[in-house]
Amino acid sequence: MEDETTIDWEQIHRRLKAVETAIGREFIPTEQNKKEILRTRAEQLAREDGREPTAEETLEVIEFCLATETYALEMAYVQEVYSLKEITPLPCVPSFVKGIVNVRGQIFSVIDLKEFFALPTEELAALNKVIIMHTDDMEFGILVDNIIGGRSVPRKAIQPAPSTLTGVQGKYAKGVTSERLIILDAAKILTDRRMIVNENVGG
Repeated sequence: MEDETTIDWEQIHRRLKAVETAIGREFIPTEQNKKEILRTRAEQLAREDGREPTAEETLEVIEFCLATETYALEMAYVQEVYSLKEITPLPCVPSFVKGIVNVRGQIFSVIDLKEFFALPTEELAALNKVIIMHTDDMEFGILVDNIIGGRSVPRKAIQPAPSTLTGVQGKYAKGVTSERLIILDAAKILTDRRMIVNENVGG
């Protein structure tokens, strides 16, 4: 019968200790690493104590459809949702500016994001919705095909926009979730000078 191989456990423990020491020396966390570690710990604690995520951890959005894609805008920039009844065309404006609407005595220009993003377009239907967006300096409506509803999106679930989103559409994408929900940068859209409509043009 052959002799059993003798395992030097003391030597194995020494090697493991040496590896642990080497790893500790090589990994010096950067500020970004520290932030990620703290955020991970906070999320773990939140799951353990059962509390709801804070406002800093989630993004409140309104979700809607444009052509075959699903998009969202931050609720902070949304004033209201309006069912399109009629729209008054304007002369001498870009083709993506569909006209103006009167919402309880207040006039808003209406932007067709599908045309602005070069997505497939079709004739306006009676069920189109308009999302009225606003900041202190600008307000207008964007035309959408359908409103899905409001929801909370964990900020950690929003990834940078992929390279497949190119051109104008990619420029205004804040990020994308694993569900392919495209979060638009509402602030960037509202501050784009191409959205400014001079209602005095023409005549």
